[in-house]
Amino acid sequence: MSMVGNLRKVARLARGGRRVDLSHPARSPLGSAVVNCVIYRDGVRQEAAPSVEESVARVRKRGGHGFVWLGLHEPTEPEFARVAELFGLHPLAVEDAVHAHQRPKVEQYGDVLFAIFKTVSYVEHAELTATSEVVNTGEIMVFAGPDFVVTVRHGRHGSLGPLREDLEAEPEQLAKGPAVVLHAIADHVVDDYLTVTDAVQNDIDQVETSVFSPRGARGADAGRMYQLKRELLELKRAVVPLGRPLHILATEPMRFIAPEIQAYFRDVADHLSRVTEQITAFDGLLDSILQAHLAQVSVAQNEDMRKITAWAAIIAVPTMVCGVYGMNFDHMPELHWRFGYPLALTVIAVSCFVIHRGFKRNGWL
Repeated sequence: MSMVGNLRKVARLARGGRRVDLSHPARSPLGSAVVNCVIYRDGVRQEAAPSVEESVARVRKRGGHGFVWLGLHEPTEPEFARVAELFGLHPLAVEDAVHAHQRPKVEQYGDVLFAIFKTVSYVEHAELTATSEVVNTGEIMVFAGPDFVVTVRHGRHGSLGPLREDLEAEPEQLAKGPAVVLHAIADHVVDDYLTVTDAVQNDIDQVETSVFSPRGARGADAGRMYQLKRELLELKRAVVPLGRPLHILATEPMRFIAPEIQAYFRDVADHLSRVTEQITAFDGLLDSILQAHLAQVSVAQNEDMRKITAWAAIIAVPTMVCGVYGMNFDHMPELHWRFGYPLALTVIAVSCFVIHRGFKRNGWL
């Protein structure tokens, strides 16, 4: 975990583990998409302004060590058009921010850095089934400029209220500007990846246990394995593409990202590499489990066929004997003999017993 992440956790412990979501409907003419709009100066939260425009005006009037953090949730095009005009955002980035389902990326438009992060959350379930939803995804778009941060969140999870609270508990870090907020969001997203992969591992362990249990193929369900692979693929699509953007943030020169902040991005990139390796390992493990399950099914089917064949061979003996003596010819061996019927039954019983014992000895029954 990064240094900033450790500091945030220490701050939470000092406050008794309190997690307060500071998100609230802003009293802003921009509409219900606005979650929060806060002014920070030297890392300290300032008195709220009556509107977003007023907040921006205050920061730019004083200049220097301050910035505005505007949080939005699923804004419509008209709602975000006013924000884009206020902060001078590039039309291509604005289009990506309004329309979700984008790949993780980082782009720079003049003085504004635009980043997209895919958020993930684990969907709790009592038992994994062939239709269980395991991973839920969303998106966070971040516009970071010299004196502002605009975050656009898509999805039902990934609230940044607790993250904002953590940052406000570290004014010396927050005083370094929007780059710290960008790093904190990236660190928060990757930490969620780690949490989700740990939870997914429990589901994989559960499936693996069912496959290699005494019931074997009859106790496992291939549908659960395919569903888990689909959910793992969704997680992979969120995690793997983020590697390149984090590499850019950690190594390439950025206008308002100081080298000391880039070191934190390198730490986040290391954590992302760990998650990527875990997902790759999970994918390979699920393939092996599925192959083992299919092999068990094949072995079970072969065993069933051997049992059916063995019983068919045993039944063939009385069928043959009874078929011969059921032909109703007048001249047949032992047909009028007093002990012919008991002898036929004895021959049938002894023959069936010998055949059954032979199959039993060879493991067919």
